[in-house]
Amino acid sequence: MDMLRLTLQTTSDGVMLDKDLFKKCVQSNIVLLTQAFRRKFVIPDFMSFTSHIDELFESAKKQSGGKVADYIPQLAKFSPDLWGVSVCTVDGQRHSIGDTKVPFCLQSCVKPLKYAIAVNDLGTEYVHRYVGKEPSGLRFNKLFLNEDDKPHNPMVNAGAIVVTSLIKQGVNNAEKFDYVMQFLNKMAGNEYVGFNNATFQSERESGDRNFAIGYYLKEKKCFPEGTDMVGILDFYFQLCSLEVTCESASVMAATLANGGFCPITGERVLSPEAVRNTLSLMHSCGMYDFSGQFAFHVGLPAKSGVAGGILLVVPNVMGMMCWSPPLDKMGNSVKGIHFCHDLVSLCNFHNYDNLRHFAKKLDPRREGGDQRVKSVINLLFAAYTGDVSALRRFALSAMDMEQRDYDSRTALHVAAAEGHVEVVKFLLEACKVNPFPKDRWNNTPMDEALHFGHHDVFKILQEYQVQYTPQGDSDNGKENQTVHKNLDGLL
Repeated sequence: MDMLRLTLQTTSDGVMLDKDLFKKCVQSNIVLLTQAFRRKFVIPDFMSFTSHIDELFESAKKQSGGKVADYIPQLAKFSPDLWGVSVCTVDGQRHSIGDTKVPFCLQSCVKPLKYAIAVNDLGTEYVHRYVGKEPSGLRFNKLFLNEDDKPHNPMVNAGAIVVTSLIKQGVNNAEKFDYVMQFLNKMAGNEYVGFNNATFQSERESGDRNFAIGYYLKEKKCFPEGTDMVGILDFYFQLCSLEVTCESASVMAATLANGGFCPITGERVLSPEAVRNTLSLMHSCGMYDFSGQFAFHVGLPAKSGVAGGILLVVPNVMGMMCWSPPLDKMGNSVKGIHFCHDLVSLCNFHNYDNLRHFAKKLDPRREGGDQRVKSVINLLFAAYTGDVSALRRFALSAMDMEQRDYDSRTALHVAAAEGHVEVVKFLLEACKVNPFPKDRWNNTPMDEALHFGHHDVFKILQEYQVQYTPQGDSDNGKENQTVHKNLDGLL
C-alpha cells in the first residue's frame, strides 16, 4: 500500500494498476484479503452484526439513571450524555458508534491490564505469592486481607496496589511508567494511549483511602522487600490516570480475546498464560460487587471503571469498550451494563450458551448461507428417513419447518412421497405447516402421495386440508402459542 500511495503522489493524473503493481500492493496483506473474499472472518456477515450493535446502542442510550462519579473532581466534569461503543474482532474488523474518539481515564479498567503485564513478565506462581485469586465479597476499597494476609485478588484496590509494586522492581517510577505505556501501546495497536495529569493530581490529593490501604499492606508485609510504598501509590495513581478512547481500548480487549496477539499489528504482546489468568479473574472479580450477577447474566470477562468504561472480552471473537460516565450504585456504567445484557440476550456469547442447540439466539460466528443450507439438508433428510425424533428436536429449537430446497420441495413433500405417516402427522398437527405448498413442478404433498401410491398419507392430507385455515399476521402470536403447546404435548 505504501507503493500505491507513492505512485499516486508522483502521478498527477492518477494511476492505472497493472498486474505487477497490484501484486506488490496486496502481497503484504494477502492473507487478510483472502479471508475477506472468502468470508472466513470470525464474524462473516460483519455488516449485519454491526447493525445489531447499533440497535443495542440506541436502546441503551435511552437509559437515563445513574450519577457521574464526583469523588475525583476531574471525573465530575464529564457530561452524563456521553455514550460510545467500539468493537474490534480478532481479525481486525472494526466498528464504532457514538462518542468513541473522546479520551477518558481507564481508572479500574487498567487493573487487569497491569496484572497481565505482571504475569507476562514474572509468571503466575510469583505474582500469586503476593495476591490471591478469589472474589472478596466486599467493597473494592475495603481494608481487608484473606486468611493468608494477602489481598483477595488483583481487581480490588489492595490487590491492584500490590500488583503495581511487582512491575519492573528496582527501577524508578519514570522508567516503570514508560514501560507500561509502551506495553499498552502495543496492546492497542499503537492507537491512542495518553496520560491525564490533572486526574493524577486529583487522585493523589483525594486518595486517603488508598494511602490507608497502602500503609495497611505495608504493616502486613504484603509488598516485596525494599518497596517504596509511597512511590508505588504514586505509580498506582498514574496508571489509573492513563487515557484511552473507546476505539483504542477495544483493540486492547481484542488483544486479550486473541490470545495475546494484537489483531491490528499481528504482534504477540502477552503470553497465553497471562491472557488466560487475566480473563479468568475478569470473569470472577471484574465488576466490583456486581461481579457474580454479571457472570450469571452476561457470562463474559469484563472490567469496569469509575470513569464509566466497561472493557468486555468475547474470547476468540472480539473485544469491546463501552463508555458512559453515569454509574449505578455498584459503580458500573448504567448504559454499559444495559448494553452488555442486551448483547448476550441477542447473541449466544454467554460462556455457557450451547452453540449447537440454542438456535433461538443469533450466532454471528456462523456463515448465514452455509447454515441455512445445512438446516434444509438436515430437515429434509429427517423427513426422508422418517426420523420424527430429529424433527421434534428441530421444531423445539425454533427451526423453520417449511424451509424449501432448490426444487422448492418441503419436508412435507418428502415425507408424503416416502409414505411416512407419523412424519406427515407431526408436521401437520404439531408444527401446523402449510399443507398446500407447490414445488417447481407445481406438485403438492397430496400429489406426491397419490403418485407414489401412499393412500393412507393421501387420506390424512385430504382430511387436514378441509379443516386447515391459513393464519393472518394478526394471529401470529396465537398460532405460535398453539404450535408450542402441540410440541410440548409430543415431548
